Amino acid sequence: MPVSSNAFWQGYVDRLRAALDDGPADAIGALAATLLSALQHRNQVFLAGNGGSAGNAIHLANDLLYGMAKESGLGLQVEALTANSSILTCLANDIAYEEVFAEQVRIKGGPGDVLIVLSGSGNSPNIVRALETANGIGMNTFAILGYTGGRCRELAQVPIHFAVDDMQISEDIQLIVGHMCVQ
Repeated sequence: MPVSSNAFWQGYVDRLRAALDDGPADAIGALAATLLSALQHRNQVFLAGNGGSAGNAIHLANDLLYGMAKESGLGLQVEALTANSSILTCLANDIAYEEVFAEQVRIKGGPGDVLIVLSGSGNSPNIVRALETANGIGMNTFAILGYTGGRCRELAQVPIHFAVDDMQISEDIQLIVGHMCVQ
């Protein structure tokens, strides 16, 4: 028997609301404060993710650059490490897929810069390696995570973890947290 569209809608909204209600407000505040500091000190911000989270990284990079600048005249120096397919395929082919973000962080990042990773599981090897590399060079690291948070929950200096076992809601939350920070 098919689920009615109203029941499906309400179930999804209830799961999203429950995840947000249990969300880590202090960690989101820490991300917003770090982004403000990056804006003031002209530090770079990098975002990374896989699949839908890769798309969210690109979306949030746009909002952090233009969305903020539209209101204040100032935008962050921000880059989605997922956006350049030539770089991604070169690094995956020549080095290893696990290194596609870490190598970009190693070359482009520096102390005081910010890395935000987006991951449902928190266990993707290329996301884990990016956090390890960023931590090693003195960057500020954040991870917006679902499920158990995986390895990234341990590695990120500030994990923003939502204990939700639903990839679509995890990806929705990535954008919600990003949009909160833009505002």
